[in-house]
Amino acid sequence: MAQRSGQEDPERYLFVDRAVIYNPATQADWTAKKLVWIPSERHGFEAASIKEEKGDEVLVELAENGKKALVNKDDIQKMNPPKFSKVEDMAELTCLNEASVLHNLKDRYYSGLIYTYSGLFCVVINPYKNLPIYSENIIEMYRGKKRHEMPPHIYAISESAYRCMLQDREDQSILCTGESGAGKTENTKKVIQYLAHVASSHKGRKDHNIPGELERQLLQANPILESFGNAKTVKNDNSSRFGKFIRINFDVTGYIVGANIETYLLEKSRAVRQAKDERTFHIFYQLLAGAGEHLKSDLLLEGFNNYRFLSNGYIPIPGQQDKDNFQETMEAMHIMGFSHDEILSMLKVVSSVLQFGNISFKKERNTDQASMPENTVAQKLCHLLGMNVMEFTRAILTPRIKVGRDYVQKAQTKEQADFAVEALAKATYERLFRWLVHRINKALDRTKRQGASFIGILDIAGFEIFELNSFEQLCINYTNEKLQQLFNHTMFILEQEEYQREGIEWNFIDFGLDLQPCIDLIERPANPPGVLALLDEECWFPKATDKTFVEKLVQEQGTHSKFQKPRQLKDKADFCIIHYAGKVDYKADEWLMKNMDPLNDNVATLLHQSSDKFVAELWKDVDRIVGLDQVTGITETAFGSAYKTKKGMFRTVGQLYKESLTKLMATLRNTNPNFVRCIIPNHEKRAGKLDPHLVLDQLRCNGVLEGIRICRQGFPNRIVFQEFRQRYEILTPNAIPKGFMDGKQACERMIRALELDPNLYRIGQSKIFFRAGVLAHLEEERDLKITDIIIFFQAVCRGYLARKAFAKKQQQLSALKILQRNCAAYLKLRHWQWWRVFTKVKPLLQVTRQEEELQAKDEELMKVKEKQTKVEAELEEMERKHQQLLEEKNILAEQLQAETELFAEAEEMRARLAAKKQELEEILHDLESRVEEEEERNQILQNEKKKMQGHIQDLEEQLDEEEGARQKLQLEKVTAEAKIKKMEEEILLLEDQNSKFLKEKKLMEDRIAECTSQLAEEEEKAKNLAKLKNKQEMMITDLEERLKKEEKTRQELEKAKRKLDGETTDLQDQIAELQAQIEELKIQLAKKEEELQAALARGDEEAVQKNNALKVIRELQAQIAELQEDLESEKASRNKAEKQKRDLSEELEALKTELEDTLDTTAAQQELRTKREQEVAELKKAIEEETKNHEAQIQEIRQRHATALEELSEQLEQAKRFKANLEKNKQGLESDNKELACEVKVLQQVKAESEHKRKKLDAQVQELTAKVTEGERLRVELAEKANKLQNELDNVSSLLEEAEKKGIKFAKDAASLESQLQDTQELLQEETRQKLNLSSRIRQLEEEKNNLQEQQEEEEEARKNLEKQMLALQSQLADAKKKVDDDLGTIEGLEENKKKLLKDMESLSQRLEEKAMAYDKLEKTKNRLQQELDDLMVDLDHQRQIVSNLEKKQKKFDQMLAEEKNISARYAEERDRAEAEAREKETKALSLARALEEALEAKEEFERQNKQLRADMEDLMSSKDDVGKNVHELEKSKRTLEQQVEEMRTQLEELEDELQATEDAKLRLEVNMQAMKAQFERDLQARDEQNEEKKRMLVKQVRELEAELEDERKQRALAVAAKKKLEMDLKDLEGQIEAANKARDEAIKQLRKLQAQMKDYQRELEEARASRDEIFAQSKESEKKLKGLEAEILQLQEEFAASERARRHAEQERDELADEIANSASGKSALLDEKRRLEARIAQLEEELEEEQSNMELLNERFRKTTLQVDTLNSELAGERSAAQKSENARQQLERQNKELKAKLQELEGSVKSKFKATISTLEAKIVQLEEQLEQEAKERAAANKLVRRTEKKLKEVFMQVEDERRHADQYKEQMEKANARMKQLKRQLEEAEEEATRANASRRKLQRELDDATEANEGLSREVSTLKNRLRRGGPITFSSSRSGRRQLHIEGASLELSDDDAESKGSDVNEAQPAPAE
Repeated sequence: MAQRSGQEDPERYLFVDRAVIYNPATQADWTAKKLVWIPSERHGFEAASIKEEKGDEVLVELAENGKKALVNKDDIQKMNPPKFSKVEDMAELTCLNEASVLHNLKDRYYSGLIYTYSGLFCVVINPYKNLPIYSENIIEMYRGKKRHEMPPHIYAISESAYRCMLQDREDQSILCTGESGAGKTENTKKVIQYLAHVASSHKGRKDHNIPGELERQLLQANPILESFGNAKTVKNDNSSRFGKFIRINFDVTGYIVGANIETYLLEKSRAVRQAKDERTFHIFYQLLAGAGEHLKSDLLLEGFNNYRFLSNGYIPIPGQQDKDNFQETMEAMHIMGFSHDEILSMLKVVSSVLQFGNISFKKERNTDQASMPENTVAQKLCHLLGMNVMEFTRAILTPRIKVGRDYVQKAQTKEQADFAVEALAKATYERLFRWLVHRINKALDRTKRQGASFIGILDIAGFEIFELNSFEQLCINYTNEKLQQLFNHTMFILEQEEYQREGIEWNFIDFGLDLQPCIDLIERPANPPGVLALLDEECWFPKATDKTFVEKLVQEQGTHSKFQKPRQLKDKADFCIIHYAGKVDYKADEWLMKNMDPLNDNVATLLHQSSDKFVAELWKDVDRIVGLDQVTGITETAFGSAYKTKKGMFRTVGQLYKESLTKLMATLRNTNPNFVRCIIPNHEKRAGKLDPHLVLDQLRCNGVLEGIRICRQGFPNRIVFQEFRQRYEILTPNAIPKGFMDGKQACERMIRALELDPNLYRIGQSKIFFRAGVLAHLEEERDLKITDIIIFFQAVCRGYLARKAFAKKQQQLSALKILQRNCAAYLKLRHWQWWRVFTKVKPLLQVTRQEEELQAKDEELMKVKEKQTKVEAELEEMERKHQQLLEEKNILAEQLQAETELFAEAEEMRARLAAKKQELEEILHDLESRVEEEEERNQILQNEKKKMQGHIQDLEEQLDEEEGARQKLQLEKVTAEAKIKKMEEEILLLEDQNSKFLKEKKLMEDRIAECTSQLAEEEEKAKNLAKLKNKQEMMITDLEERLKKEEKTRQELEKAKRKLDGETTDLQDQIAELQAQIEELKIQLAKKEEELQAALARGDEEAVQKNNALKVIRELQAQIAELQEDLESEKASRNKAEKQKRDLSEELEALKTELEDTLDTTAAQQELRTKREQEVAELKKAIEEETKNHEAQIQEIRQRHATALEELSEQLEQAKRFKANLEKNKQGLESDNKELACEVKVLQQVKAESEHKRKKLDAQVQELTAKVTEGERLRVELAEKANKLQNELDNVSSLLEEAEKKGIKFAKDAASLESQLQDTQELLQEETRQKLNLSSRIRQLEEEKNNLQEQQEEEEEARKNLEKQMLALQSQLADAKKKVDDDLGTIEGLEENKKKLLKDMESLSQRLEEKAMAYDKLEKTKNRLQQELDDLMVDLDHQRQIVSNLEKKQKKFDQMLAEEKNISARYAEERDRAEAEAREKETKALSLARALEEALEAKEEFERQNKQLRADMEDLMSSKDDVGKNVHELEKSKRTLEQQVEEMRTQLEELEDELQATEDAKLRLEVNMQAMKAQFERDLQARDEQNEEKKRMLVKQVRELEAELEDERKQRALAVAAKKKLEMDLKDLEGQIEAANKARDEAIKQLRKLQAQMKDYQRELEEARASRDEIFAQSKESEKKLKGLEAEILQLQEEFAASERARRHAEQERDELADEIANSASGKSALLDEKRRLEARIAQLEEELEEEQSNMELLNERFRKTTLQVDTLNSELAGERSAAQKSENARQQLERQNKELKAKLQELEGSVKSKFKATISTLEAKIVQLEEQLEQEAKERAAANKLVRRTEKKLKEVFMQVEDERRHADQYKEQMEKANARMKQLKRQLEEAEEEATRANASRRKLQRELDDATEANEGLSREVSTLKNRLRRGGPITFSSSRSGRRQLHIEGASLELSDDDAESKGSDVNEAQPAPAE
C-alpha cells in the first residue's frame, strides 16, 4: 500500500463527507418508508419498506426495483437512521445486526474508506490498490493524536498503543488476523513503519558501537522473512505461510532498543509440493533467477523445470521480478549483519532442498526393495551438505533400526524411501527457517540497552473453514479461539469499567467463559482428554492409526456440547467441532504422522556429523527427533511388520505448538491488546468489488459479529446529556420547567415523560446509556413529532392567508357599493341647472384660486428650503473631504521624500555591490587557478598511491611465499618429530659428553656475564625498536583505514557514475526529442509572432481610425440631436397651435352665449389683470437676476476649465515624450506576443493531429463494425472453437498488459516532458506577466479549451463505443462457450480464422493504446491550458491592482519630471553661457600667449644681431689702421646702431610689461574661473534646494489640483445631473413656449379675422336678435324633448348596470370555484411533480455514483500499473544496492585476509627482522613524507574550502542583489507601462471632457438666446394684449370683442405665468423658431 504519485487528495480516503449523511431528504425517506433489511442471495441483504404484516410473515417492497415479496418476521433486520450512515465506529450503531454492519462496511469501502472501528476492533478491507494514506505526512498527521480525534487507520491503532505504553508503562500488543490475502502482512509492515518513524533512536541520540541503524534493520527483517516464509497462492501473491509475533522493545524515553521475532506453524509441506497455479517459497525462485554464474556453479543450480519439488515450474508474479527480489533479500541480509559465509551456507541448504526432490528410486524386480539407479543427484546433495555419498545412500535405502537392544539394517520400499527424502527436505527447510529467525533475533536483540517495555505485533492466520479441514486448520482455529476469548475478556472488561465509572448498576459477566468449552475440547489434558491430548496418546500406542484416534475421540468426547459426530456414514469428515465462528468439519488423515513428524534418524545423524559446520549446527538437536523405529509401528500397520518401542521421550508437534501458544497467550494477557481484523473483499483481486457473503463469513470468523453480540447484551449506544436533551426534548415538551436545570435531572425527567422500560436504559454521571435499537425508536418518534408540528404550522398559515383574502373581498364589496351610490347621485345631479351653474362659477371664484396659489407658494418655499439644506450638507461634506485630501497630500509628500532618500541609498548600495562583485570575480579567478594547481598535486599523489599499492601487492606476494615456506616448515616439523625419536636415543650417548661440557660450562659462564651486559644493551635497543615498531604499526593502520575509506568512496562514486551514465543516456535521448519538439515549437512561435505583430499593427491602426471616427460621430450626433430637437419643437408647436385654434373656436362660440353674463365681471377681471401684470414684471426681474448669476457661474467654470485644459496640455506633452519609450516596450511585448502565437500554433497542430487520429479511429471503428458482422456470420462455425479462443483471449490480455506497460512508459516520458514544458511555461509566464493585452489571449485560450474539450468528449465517446464493442465481443464469446458442448467438429479448418481474429485483437489493442495515448495527451493539454488560464487570470487581477496603485504615482511623477526638465534646461543654458564665456577668455589668453612668444622670438633675433654687430665692431677696431678713414662713418653707424638697440630695449620692456599684464590677467581669469565655478556650484546647490522645495510645492500643488480635479469631477457629475434636469425642464418649457407662440400666432390671425368679422357680426347681430326669439322658442321645445330622452337613457343605464353587476357577481363566483379547483389540483400535481423530481434526482445520483465508481476503478487500475512500474524500478535499485553490499562484503573479506596476513607477519617478524629493517626505514621515511604531504594537502584543502564557502556566500549575496535589481527594473518597467496606459486613458477622458464642455457651452449659449427671444416674444405679446384691450374698450358692439380679448389675454398671461413659474434654468427656446427658417 504505497503512496500514490499523483495529485490525489489522501483526505478523501480518510474522512467522511457529513453533508451527504445529514441530508434531511434521506431522513424523511427513511421515516416514511419504514425501511428494513431482508436477506438476499445476491447482495447478502437488501433494503425494503414494510407494506403490511400478515401474521408471522411480512409483505415488503424492495427499494431497488419496487418488487414485492413475503418474508418471515424473524428474517427481517432493522435499519439504522441515515445519520448513522458510514459511521466510523460500528459499536455506535443503534441497530447492531449483521445487515447493518455489512452495509456500513460496504458503504465505507465503496467510498474508499478501508478502515472502520467496531468497538475495540479495527476492521480493514483489502482495497487491492495503492492508496495515498501511508506517507510521512499522514504519519505526522496521526502522531500524538488520540483515537477519537482522527478517522480510523492502522496508524491510529499504532499511535494509541505507543502512547499507552509510554503513559501507563504497560506492554502493548497489536493482533492482526484474517484470511490469506486480506492484508495482514501489509498492515503489520505499516505498524512497524509507523513505530520506526515515531520512535527511531537516531533522532535523540546515537550509539556508535551498533553496526547499522536498528530501525533500518528492523524494517529489513521483513524482506528476509518474506522471501523464506512467503509464497504465491491462488488467493494472494505474497501469502505468509507462517504466523509471527514481532516484539519491539522500547527504552524509558520511548526509543526503539531492540526487537525479537517468534514464528508459528511454518507450512513446510509447501517446500515439497504445491497446488495448481501456486508456488513454493519465494527464495527458491529468487535464487534460481538471481544467482550469478559463479554462484550457480558453486551451488550446483539448474533450470526451473529440472526440479521435481517445483511442481508447476516457473510461475512469475505479475509486477515483480524474482531477480530483483533476490538482490533485495541479499542486501537486507547484509544490513542485518549476515556474513558472506552464512549467506552462502544458507543458499547451499536451499539448493540441497531442491536436490532432495531430484533423487529418484526404483523398485527392484523381484522384491519391493527400493534402489537408486543413478547417484549423481545424491553426489550433488552430499557435496552441498558435506556428507559421504555411500553412507547417505545406505542410510536412505537400508537404514539401521534398533530392535530390542540390537541394531538391524532394514531395507526400505520405494514409497518409504520417497517419504523419507521428502521428510528430510521438509525438516531441513524448517530447521533453516528456525535458524534464520534465531539469527535475525540475534541481530535485533541488543542486550546493551535493555528495553523498558515492548509492543508486540501478532500476524497470524485467521479462522479457516474449508470443505475438509486438517491438523493445520485445527491448530489455527484453536489459536483463534484463544485470541477471541482474550478479545471478549478485554472488551467487556473495558465496557464494564466504563459502567462502573458512570455508576451504572451492572452484574459482572465474563464473556470469555463462552468460548471455554470449545477450548477445553481441544486442549484439556485429562478427565476427559481433549483432541490434542488424545492425539499425543495415540502416537505412543502400537498399531495406532488415524481411524483408532477418531474412534477414541468419539468415545471420549462424543457427549461434549461443542463436539459432533459425522451425520452419515458416507460423510467425508471424521468429526465436527462447533467453534464460535461456526461448525467446522475435520478429516483426520495422516494426523499421527503430522503430529510426530518422523525422520530417517540415520540421515539425521549423518547431517549432524556433516563436515559443513552450518549443516551440523542445523541438526544439532538430532536426539530429540522422532526416528524411523518409533514410526515403524504406525507405518508397519500399513506394511505389515512388527512394532518396536524406544526408551526415552520425544516432543510432538501438537505439544510444541500448545506450549508456544500458551507462552504467547501469557504474553498477550500481560499486555494491553489492540485488535486489527483484515478482510478480503473478493477472490478475483479486483479493486472496488465486495462479495457480501464472503465478507459476512469473514466477519463471523474474525469475531466481529461475536463482539457485536456481546455489545448487544450491554448498553452499546451512549449519548451525552446535553445532546440527548437538545435532540429529544421535542418529544417531552412540558417535562422540563423553564430556567436552569442540571443535565442529568433534565434527562431523568425526559426519560420519565417518555415512559421507557427501565431495562432499556441506564443514566450515568455524564452520559445516558441505551440498549441496541432504543435510539432508532426515539428517532422515529422524533420524526413523527416534527411532521405533526410542521403539518399544524402549515394549517395555521393557510387559515391566516384565507382569512386575510376574505377580509379583502369584504372591503372590495363595501367600496363597490359606495362607488355605485356616488355614480347614481352624479347621474341625478348632472342635468340639474343649478348644479351646472355651481360647477361653472366655482372655478371663477377668487377665494378658491387664492388657496391654490398659497398652496403652490408653500410648496415652492418647501422645495427651496430642501435645496438649501442639501447644498449646506454638500458644502460641509466637501469641506471635510478637502481637509482629508490635504492630510493625504501631506502624507504623500513625506512618503515621496522618504522614497527619494531610499533611492539614493539604493544607488550607493548598487555601486558598492558592483565594486564587491569585481573583487569577488578577481578572487574567483585566483581560486580557479589554485584549484587547477590542487588538481595537479592530487594527480601526483594518486600516482604515488598507485606505486604504494604496487608495493603492497609485492609485500602480499612475499607473504604468500612466506606462507608456502611455513607449510614447508610444518612438513619439516613432521619429519623433525620422527628425527626426535632418533635423537632421544642419541641423547643417552650425549649424556656422556655432558660431563665434558660441564667443565666448559664454567668457562662459558664467565663469557655469559660479559654477554649479559651486552644483552642488556641489546634489550634497550630492542625496546626502542619495539616502540618504533608500534608507532609504525599505528601509522600503517591509519593509512589502511584511509585506504579503505578511499576505496569505499571510489566504489560509491563508481556506482553513482554507473547510475548517472544510465540516467544521462535516457535524459540525452529525452533531451534530443525535446529539442526537436522545441525547434518545431520555435518555428511555429516565430510564425505566430509575425501574425500577431501584423494583427497588433492592424489593431493599432483600427484603434486610431476608431477614435477619429468616434470623434466625428460624436460631432455628428450633437448636430443631429440639435436638429432633432428643433424638428420636434416645430412639430409640437404646430400641434399645439392647431389644438389652441380648435379651443379658441369653441371658446368663441361659448363666449357668444355667455357674453351677456360676463359683461358685469369685466371690472373685476381688469383688476386681476393689473395684478397679473405686476407679478409678470416681478418675475421678469427675478429671471434677469438669475440669468446674471448663472452667467457669472458659467464664467467661473470656463476659467477653471481653461486652467484644467492648460494642465492637461502640459501632461500631453510629457506623454508624448514617454511615447518613444512605450514604443520600445511595445516592440518587446510584440516579440512576446510572437512567442505566444507560436504556442497557439503548436496547440492548433496538436488539435489537427488529434483530429487526424480521431478520423483514423472512426475509420478503424467502421472496419471493426464490418469485421463484427463477419464475426457474427462465422459465429456458428466458431462454436466448437470456443475453448481455444478462451486461451487466445488470455494471450491477448497478456498483450494488453504489455501494451499497458508501454503506456506507463509513455506516461513517464510524457511526465518528464510535462515537467520540462512546465519549466519553459514558467519562464514564459514570468515574461507574460508584463503584458497588457492578456484579455485577448485568455479569450483565444478559452476558445481553444472549449474546442479541446469537445474533441476530448468526442474521443471519450469513441472510446466508450470501442468498450461497448469489446463487451459485445465478450458476450459473443460467452455465447460461443455455451454452444461448445453441442458442437465439437471442424477444429482444423478454423485455424486461419483464429489467426485473423488474433490479428484483429492485436490491431484492436494497438488502437486502444493509441486511444489511451491520445486521451492522456488531451488530458494533459486541457490541464495545462486550465493552469495557464488560471495564472493569466491571477496576473490580470494583479496587473489591475498595480495599475490602480500607479495611476496616482504617475501624475506626481509626470509633474516632477516636467519641472526637473525645465530646471535642467535652465541649468543647461546657464552652463552653455558660462562655457562660452570661458572659451572666449581662453581664446584671449591664447592670442596673448602667441603675441608674447612672437615678442620673445623678436628679442632673441635682436640679441643675435647685437652680438654680430659687436663682433663687427671689434673687427673694425682691430682693422683700425686700415680703416682710419672711415672712423667718422663708423661712429655714425655706431650711434645709429646704439639708437636702434635702445629702441629695441624699449620695445622689449614694453613687451615684457604687456606679457606681465597678460599673465596677471590670466591669473585673474583663473581665479575668477575658480570663483565662478564655486559660485556656479553654490548656485547649483541653491537651485537644487530651490528645485527640491519647488518639487515639494509642486507635489502639494499636484495634490491640491488633484483634490480640485476631484471636486471638479464631482461638480461636473452634479452639473451633468443638473444639465439633464435642465434639459428635461427645457423640453417641457419649449413645448409650452411653442404652444404659447403658436397660440399667439393663431390669436393674431384670429384677431385680424375677428376685426374683419366684427363688421359682419354687427350686421348679423340685428338679424340674430330677430331670429333669437324664434330660436328661444325652438330651444325650449327641444329641451323638453331632450329631458324626456335623458330620463329614458337613465332608466336604460340603470337596468344595464344592474345586469352588469349580476354578470360580474356570477363571474366572480365562477372564478372563485375555478381557483379552488386549481389550488387543489395544483397541490396534488405539485406533490406528484416533487415526487417525480426526487425520484429522477435519485436515479441521476445513482448513475453518477456508478460512473464515478467505474472511473475510480479505471484510475485505480492505471495507478496499480504505475505502482508496478515503480516497484520494478525499486527492485532494480535494490539490485544495485545488493551489488554494492557484495562489494562491501568483498572489502570486509579483504580486511579479514589483511588481518590474518598481519598476524602471519608478526609471527614471521622474529625470523625476518634483519631483512625488513632497511625496507621499514625506507617505508618510514616515505610514510613521514606522505603524512606531511597529507597534512599540507588537508590544510590547503581546508583553506580552499573556506575560501570557496566565502566566495559562494558573497556570490549568493551578489546574485540576490542582482535579482532584486532585476525585479525592481521589471517593476519600474511595469509601472511605466501602466502609467502610459493611464496617460492614454486620461487623454481620452480629457478629450471627452473637452467635448462635453463645448457641448455644455453651446447648450448654454443656445439657452441664453432662447431666453432672450422668449422675453422679446413676451413683450410683443403684452403689447398686442394692450392694443387688443384698447380696441375692446371702444363703443357698444365692440364690447363683445373686448370681453373676448380679455379672456384671450387671460389665457396668454396664464401661459406666461407658466413660463415664469419654472426655474431660471429653462432659458427659453425661441431660438428653435428662429433657426428653422434658414434650415428650410
